[in-house]
Amino acid sequence: MIKGFGLSGNELWLSRACKALGHPARLRILWELAQGDCMCGNLVRRLPLAQSTVSQHVKVLREAGLIIGSIEGAATNYRLDRNAVELLKQLMSEL
Repeated sequence: MIKGFGLSGNELWLSRACKALGHPARLRILWELAQGDCMCGNLVRRLPLAQSTVSQHVKVLREAGLIIGSIEGAATNYRLDRNAVELLKQLMSEL
């Protein structure tokens, strides 16, 4: 397996971000977070998915660097990483 194909750091990041965005549920989560911060439980109520499924999709988005989570009491509040979204837009516009 050829790792990275000679891509720059930003290009590798874009590849991971695009892979994370490759599932409709993850796109929906981003749309929800684009409207504002959201507790995990609220995401579960807004999506027709089990809590464990939402958590797994959120994990993929966090690992890709597209969203940020902060613990507030017993719950986690998620928000878009606006810098990552701007980088995503910039890199996509270069294609």
